[in-house]
Amino acid sequence: MFSPESIIKDYRVTEKATALISEGNKYTFEVYPTANRRQVAAAVERLFNVKVSRVNILNKQGKLKRSRTVRGQTGRTASMKKAIVTLQPGDSIELA
Repeated sequence: MFSPESIIKDYRVTEKATALISEGNKYTFEVYPTANRRQVAAAVERLFNVKVSRVNILNKQGKLKRSRTVRGQTGRTASMKKAIVTLQPGDSIELA
């Protein structure tokens, strides 16, 4: 079993993520690649002392990028696993 600090890598602050926070009480985190929904929910509950009602997991594949210096060489940006965590009404997380 992993510790909660190793399951939750970082929180995502984008325009879409802030809109989800304000309209649906949903928070977006970057998580460990092998973590599942139950592990993510338990980690968020232990780290932030809130109750989780739902967890959605997304696997974001890295994009292919062409090299600007070497013709014909391609690379790939990093892949990541993202979790959108919905909290119970009345709970919130301070992400500052």
